[in-house]
Amino acid sequence: MLNWLLLPFQPDVPALRLFQYISFRAAGAAVTALLLAFIVGPMILRRLRALAVHQVVRAGTPDSHQSKGATPTMGGLIILVAAIVPTILWMKLDNRYVWYAVFVTLWMGGIGFLDDWLKLQQKRRGEKNVGLIERYKLMGQVGIGAVLGLLLWQFPLSALPGASTTLPFYKYVLLVPALPWMSVLYIPWVTVVLTGASNSVNLTDGLDGLAAGLIAIAIITFAIFAYVMGRVDTSAYLGVYFLRGAGELTIFCSAVFGAVIGFLWFNAHPAQVFMGDTGSLALGGALGAIAILLKSEFLLVIVGGVFVAETLSVIVQRSVFKYRKQRYGLEYAQQHRVFKRAPIHHHFEMIGWPETQVVVRFWILGIFCAFLALSTLKLR
Repeated sequence: MLNWLLLPFQPDVPALRLFQYISFRAAGAAVTALLLAFIVGPMILRRLRALAVHQVVRAGTPDSHQSKGATPTMGGLIILVAAIVPTILWMKLDNRYVWYAVFVTLWMGGIGFLDDWLKLQQKRRGEKNVGLIERYKLMGQVGIGAVLGLLLWQFPLSALPGASTTLPFYKYVLLVPALPWMSVLYIPWVTVVLTGASNSVNLTDGLDGLAAGLIAIAIITFAIFAYVMGRVDTSAYLGVYFLRGAGELTIFCSAVFGAVIGFLWFNAHPAQVFMGDTGSLALGGALGAIAILLKSEFLLVIVGGVFVAETLSVIVQRSVFKYRKQRYGLEYAQQHRVFKRAPIHHHFEMIGWPETQVVVRFWILGIFCAFLALSTLKLR
């Protein structure tokens, strides 16, 4: 928006030509988002406290988490405000890449907000805090995935086929359906990626600052990929496909990065506020949407390696428990779990790691995954 508003004045004020550069606008979006988070954060936090919007402690979590029931949740509102407003201010308004990412983020955030709000209302009525029924939440996630997949399939954003994706570590390898009629399978593919990404971040959001820090690492990594793929020269030099207009996603990624870092100011241990499903589903949706838009769905597995591990720990725990329960009985299954608690970050708490140690070590693993993903730009 700022680029469009200041365009008439650029001939007379040469310094305003900086707004033509993605790198400058990305930095501006990150700084704006960070400052906006610092401004709106205390206001939203006071409002959440006044409404007594407290965290619902999940069953099976370590005893040290029981005191967190008095901490406000729905802090994801801070992230949404601090990320979306700067994105619109610093982006080019005619870029469909960014608008798709913004819409998915807001949609997923809306699902999370409804879930958090229903939990609040149920708590006030003395009912069981189940929030939004799982099948309705899944319907909302699948719905936006289907819409995004259909749009990208029928109205490609670049010269590449809409129903296609790339492979990391391979130079100019494009995966496309073998037969034209199989292109429709791209819609469920996008749905699975988007739903999986949003739920993975939601599962990871269990310790103070854990999900926020990991998202910051992952999103700034994708900002680099968006910048590279959006430039003819760098994409040709590094052997990746050029996606015209994808560079604007750098603005969105930078804004989300700034917003998450600003939120981390309030979410660092001991947390003053939790992001809740409002934030975790929105951020997971944003991460999944960026990977899909950049045709880098497989790269998401590397960038979000910690999120993948968290999700797999839950799947393994539940699957093995059900199998052992059916074969050996409930008591045996309870005594012979794969992990002491799932997701896996609770397992490490149960074996004696302090919460802050788990968070920092998982951040380090997230940085390792980011470096591994960035290495794919050259190892081709």
